[in-house]
Amino acid sequence: MPQLDISTYPPQLVWLLITFVALYLVVWKVALPRIVDVRESRQRRIEDDLGKAEALRTEAETVLAALEKSHADAAAEAQGIHRETAQAIGEARTKLQEETAARLAEETQAAEQRIAEEQSAARETIPEVAGDVTRAAVERLTGASVADADVQSAVNASWRGGA
Repeated sequence: MPQLDISTYPPQLVWLLITFVALYLVVWKVALPRIVDVRESRQRRIEDDLGKAEALRTEAETVLAALEKSHADAAAEAQGIHRETAQAIGEARTKLQEETAARLAEETQAAEQRIAEEQSAARETIPEVAGDVTRAAVERLTGASVADADVQSAVNASWRGGA
């Protein structure tokens, strides 16, 4: 084997040194800058992403605060509307109750007036009806007809005595 022959060591070492230096120069001038560029661009991208994430987090907190404020404002407005509506309904109910009470009082007064008029009319017709009933009863019981003046005097005597 020629690799193990000591007489070929110096040329092998020279070629090893040339190859190592060439490879070192290629890595130092070509590969290493690319690796450094890739690493730096990755680092910049990570920092940019972290900056964007921080900006989005800040924006989200702002939006959340605005949403909570909007929710609180809407709740306060709804409570105000509820209070106003409840007050308006209470006032309308009170007004309606007053109107209904006034209308019922008028209807009650009108009904009492009609009842008083009917009672008065009934009182005026009682002697006439009593006379007719008396005449019919006497005629039925005795079979004789009674004079109007006698019936009227009997009814008037009994009416004044009973009233």
